[in-house]
Amino acid sequence: MTAIRQLSNSTGSIPAAASRFLRYVDKSPTPFHATAVSADMLEKAGFIRLQEAESWQDLIEAGGRYFFTRNQSALVAFAVGHHFRPGGGVHVVGAHTDSPNFHIKPISKRAKEGYMQCSVETYGGGLWSTWFDRDLSIAGRVIVADSHAQTSFTSKLVHIKEPLLRIPNLAIHLNRGAGDNFQFNVEDNTLPILGLSAAAELNKESANASDDAHVNQGVGTPTMTSKHHPVLLQLLSKELGCDVEQIQDFELSLYDTQPAAVGGVDNAFIFSPRLDNQMSCFCATEALIGSLKNPSALHKSSSIRAIALFDNEEVGSVSTHGAESNMLASTVRRLVSIPVKGIRLHGDEHLEATAYERAIAQSFLISSDMAHAFHPNYPSSYENDHRPKLNGGPVIKTNAKQRYASTAPTTFLLRRLAKIANVPLQEFEVRNDMPCGSTIGPMMSKTGIRTVDIGNPQLAMHSIRETCGSADPEYKIRLFEAFFEHFETVDKELKVD
Repeated sequence: MTAIRQLSNSTGSIPAAASRFLRYVDKSPTPFHATAVSADMLEKAGFIRLQEAESWQDLIEAGGRYFFTRNQSALVAFAVGHHFRPGGGVHVVGAHTDSPNFHIKPISKRAKEGYMQCSVETYGGGLWSTWFDRDLSIAGRVIVADSHAQTSFTSKLVHIKEPLLRIPNLAIHLNRGAGDNFQFNVEDNTLPILGLSAAAELNKESANASDDAHVNQGVGTPTMTSKHHPVLLQLLSKELGCDVEQIQDFELSLYDTQPAAVGGVDNAFIFSPRLDNQMSCFCATEALIGSLKNPSALHKSSSIRAIALFDNEEVGSVSTHGAESNMLASTVRRLVSIPVKGIRLHGDEHLEATAYERAIAQSFLISSDMAHAFHPNYPSSYENDHRPKLNGGPVIKTNAKQRYASTAPTTFLLRRLAKIANVPLQEFEVRNDMPCGSTIGPMMSKTGIRTVDIGNPQLAMHSIRETCGSADPEYKIRLFEAFFEHFETVDKELKVD
């Protein structure tokens, strides 16, 4: 095997894939935005947007490229091989769009001693101490009336880029023990401040005016301005180019306004929010597009290449747009039950009763999340022989208790692909005396799809600011491209059942 090509060098140049990731993550403060950014990349590469609620009959063609979104926060994209038949395999890279953060509560208006504050709810298992003393803003989606008549409505994305909120620490002089043992109450001590009393007076006047304007909603009906600070709604209306009265509802998250960056000696590191798991979303999208750059890429293929970017992994994946939903399985079922234009079938072959089950048996999923890199300050937290290094390549994640879905056959096939791609692989297992996290892998394997769990190594997982290697994004993209291009051949090399 040829020597692994080094992706960083002594001049400190930034690997191209790392630079592209910085742009991706800076545009993606929420799962809604990450989905929109991936969708934009796909459309620019010639993928056709589909609607789940519509029939796909006569739309799917051999060699065609398609995608759809669900809930604006999850996405499936796929490309159809020219020789695909009902019962053929679907080869998928799966990831998740969400990360731990604070969500603004349905009633967020709070005020205390001249401070305007916003009530927030924790989402996922975040390192919440890292959110203190950061320049925070808001992003998400807003339901907006298309006109003052309020007879039609649209869900619009919003991304306010200037610092608006802050969760300040208590000074060390008033909390002497905090220097050695920082403790806080996640309900009482994480309320971000939004403004001061002078703005609060304007806030009050705006609230009164807006409540008068909403009198037609009915006596006692809570209005947006009664639930949220009117100045917050004014910021949203300005960003969206609408009137406050047109704002009907929203899902908003806090995020850190500091851009992602490459740093360290020789630019060895990426310092970024949401590495877990927008790094995998980025690499999966790039790899699917990259695997199709050759016009003849699908001419000999009898399978479907796909990515599935799910939401809500950080809170259990149980939503309609999470990994435990029917999003991927229903896509496979649809594709094996309709004739694909340009592929000649034998009679009603697409109606064959076991086509879906045969397709699942021939399918394969790479569950791509992030992995724990070895932390030099906490060596006792790692098993001696499983200490992944930054810029050492993707990590195979294994757990006998099935917190990860990797098996000997699935890891073997991944190693064969890595050899073709000339990509190094590492191993991770958690210590026996520590609990193990999980991924979408075990959830997706319930469908019957063979699954392997992998991830790029990183430090400070679930912090507001995480760290990974700047060379690792390109390694993962190359591995995913090899998966899409060569899995049909590699899969035939191993006999299991």
